[in-house]
Parts: sequence; C-alpha cells; structure tokens
Amino acid sequence: MARYLGPKVKLSRRVGVPIADIPKHTAKRQLTPPGMHGYRGRRLRDYGIRLNEKQKLRYHYGVLEKQFRRYIHEASRRKGNTGEILLQLLELRLDNVVRRAGYTRTVWAARQMVVHRHVQVNGHRADRPSMSVKPGDVVMLRSRITNVAKDNMESMAGHIVPGWMEVNPAELSIRIIAPPTREEIPFDVNTNLIVEFYR
Repeated sequence: MARYLGPKVKLSRRVGVPIADIPKHTAKRQLTPPGMHGYRGRRLRDYGIRLNEKQKLRYHYGVLEKQFRRYIHEASRRKGNTGEILLQLLELRLDNVVRRAGYTRTVWAARQMVVHRHVQVNGHRADRPSMSVKPGDVVMLRSRITNVAKDNMESMAGHIVPGWMEVNPAELSIRIIAPPTREEIPFDVNTNLIVEFYR
C-alpha cells in the first residue's frame, strides 16, 4: 500500500494553504513557499492554478495520484455535479470519517488507527483507510484504543463534528446519517478547476 512518507509541512508550504488543522501547519510563517527564502517566481499560468487546486485536495485527504484519478473517474461516471460527488467520495473514506469525528488530529493518524485494526464498521474489523462508508453505517473504535481517542478528543475541545455524522463520545461510535454536502466540508477548494484539470 503506497503512501507519502515525506515531510508534511512542506506540502502545506508548497500549495500555500494549511492541509491539516494543527498549529504546525496553520502557523503564518509556514505558508511561505518552500526553500530558505521562499521561491518568488513568476505568476502561475492556467495549468499551474488547476494543478495547485488538485494538489491541495490530494494532500488534504492523503491520497496519491493514481487513486485520486480513480476517484475522478468514478465521480464523472455518476449522475450529478462531478466536483461535489468527488468531495463526497473523498469525505466518506474511513480514515477521513475517523478524523472528522475528532478521534485523531490528522488524517495520517486516522489512517494509522485504521491500518492497525482499531476500527470496526458495522461490527466487522476494517483495515483499509480507503474503505468507503455509506449512510446507515456505524463506525466504532475497539476497546484497546479508547484512551488514545479520548485524549485526542479532550485536546481538541473546540472541534465541530459535521452534520452528516452522529458521534457518541461515551461509546466512541459514529453513525453516518447522510452524504456530506459541499457546505459541510471544512476545506476550501475550487472543484471546477480540478475537474477541468483532468479534461
């Protein structure tokens, strides 16, 4: 299973926005371009602007290019707005659901929690971060990871759980109520530019 193992803050600096909601990424000085003095090159052309939007979304969900292309293909195959369907597919990944519930601070920690088999979906153990959940599914954490999840939830006291999921902190369970809408996704990205990039 392929994944990015390099420095994560460098990704935030490369695209110019924080890809994770932790102080290391949101600090003002971290949003300068990578390099000692920050690269101050020419203005981006149309291709560069579309590429940058695509990279933002990829880095935010921790998805590599080949898998991202599959999501684009699946979104364009379904009926409806391709950009919104793409965001729904990415948002309903199991690792992202664990992150949005507030059990971990980043998508990389959520991915590790899933891979180490600490997460169950509808009573069955799940170990694929890319597994897609659907409305009606119940995601639970196993008992041996509850202390870590509770510590994370306490450290993220102001965390807002999106409306498309219902979290029970006592049982550490998540119920998916409905597919997420564009307004409920707390990451600002222009999906039209991403769809245009692949045309």
